[in-house]
Amino acid sequence: MKALRQEKIIEIINKRNIENQNQLMSALLAEGIKSTQATLSRDIRDLHLVKEMSKEGVYRYVLGSRDGVADFDQRLKKIFRESILDYSVAQNIIVIKTLPGLANAACSALDNMDIYNLVGSIAGDDTAFLAMKDNASAELFLKEIDMLL
Repeated sequence: MKALRQEKIIEIINKRNIENQNQLMSALLAEGIKSTQATLSRDIRDLHLVKEMSKEGVYRYVLGSRDGVADFDQRLKKIFRESILDYSVAQNIIVIKTLPGLANAACSALDNMDIYNLVGSIAGDDTAFLAMKDNASAELFLKEIDMLL
């Protein structure tokens, strides 16, 4: 849902001058997507949207520098790579072993990577549990972890 909503936000701001979050919320609702102001604020931050002056003289949302997004994504992947010791799958749950104290950082990195079938994560000190949508998603994501590491 998050990925779809964010794709729609990009589509909307590329087509129209959206000056504020209320206009964005209304535009999303017209597209059949309900959202709260808090969710939109997170989406705006995640998408690195900024306001710039339009030709009409009003401020509107536009995509910020994509370089910053790529850098952020690379930092998340680096955090993930440097904290993982071992991982395995048990049906739709992926168990990740990390260096002591780094399970939280690994989960945070994963949560911010916007992984499609990741339902949620729980982190202890050196162990993390990732709940995937189904067994097939868990197996597929395990292969992605292999490539990441």
